[in-house]
Order: sequence, then C-alpha cells, then structure tokens
Amino acid sequence: MPDAAPPPELTTARLLLRPLCLADADAIQRIFAQWDVVRFLADQVPWPYPDDGARQYIEQAALPAARRGTQWHWSIRTRAQPDQLIGVISLMDDDPGNNRGFWLDPAQQGLGYMTEACAAVTAYWFGVLGKPVLRAPKAIANTASRRISESSGMRCVATEERGLVSGRHACEIWEITRDEWMARQAGSPTA
Repeated sequence: MPDAAPPPELTTARLLLRPLCLADADAIQRIFAQWDVVRFLADQVPWPYPDDGARQYIEQAALPAARRGTQWHWSIRTRAQPDQLIGVISLMDDDPGNNRGFWLDPAQQGLGYMTEACAAVTAYWFGVLGKPVLRAPKAIANTASRRISESSGMRCVATEERGLVSGRHACEIWEITRDEWMARQAGSPTA
C-alpha cells in the first residue's frame, strides 16, 4: 500500500497549521517539556521528557501513522510569526475514543488560538475525511480544554478514569457527530 499524502496546510484568521515534520522537533522539544503542557496528556508520554523525545515521537510515531493514513498532525503557528511553532494539533483515526489531541505553549494560552485550530481540524475531519463522529477525552480538571469542546458544540457522552502523565484522573469523553457539526456550520440548531 502506498504512503498516504501528508495533510494540507490549513489556515484560519490568525493561524497557520502546517503538516508536522522532523524539522519541528527542536521547537517542540523546547516547548513541550513543561509540566503545564504535559500533565493532562495520556500517560504514554514519558515524564520526565527525554532530551530527544520530540524527535523520537515525530520519527517513530507521528510520521509513520501519517504515512499509514491513520493520523494527521499539524504544527500551530501564528500568521504574525509563521516561523515560530507554538503548539501541535492532531487527528487520529486509530483509536475510536480519541480522535483529536492538542497542546499549546503556556505563553500562548488564553488567546483563543486552540479554539481556532480545533475548528480548522474538525472541518478537515468531517469535511475532507468524511468521518461520522469526533471524540476527544478530557481530564475533568482540565477546564480550559473542556471549554473548547463545549464552545464547539461537543457534548460529554461518557466518564471514565484514565492514566495521564500526572496520574489517574476522572475524564470525560466529548463527542460531536458529522450531522451535528454540519448543522452548526449551517447555523441551524443541533439535534
């Protein structure tokens, strides 16, 4: 089976989402290895973060999954500073309970960037990939991430305990269907 094509660059009013590449490793390594970034991520993330963790992740996990066509990863950059990576956002089709994940430099949080990035990749998930549903787990304690899901029309459909970098946490599974997303795009109330 031939390798899947990398995802396209996505743009929003303030952001550029560029397909993740190995050249992003150094910037990711500098930003990602912070407790405020990793504490609510899945416990597959090693902590303390190894010195070559970003390079290993890109080479051994993200890019192979992208080539298989089961994951899509973008670096997040502002249009004002396109050479400066500020985060990463991903879509995953290989885990039915977790289709979208993201992280953002703490210095860039609270500015609405992740809400904007989520809207762009959700449009790609439903509009380009044609997927029927998008699910995203959230630690209940991660209120900022939960607000992003709420504001985008997602709803909590389940609660469970999950292993995160910071330990076992009560988590919620948030979901939106393609039909619900399309109704929101058309300005109609969702079912």
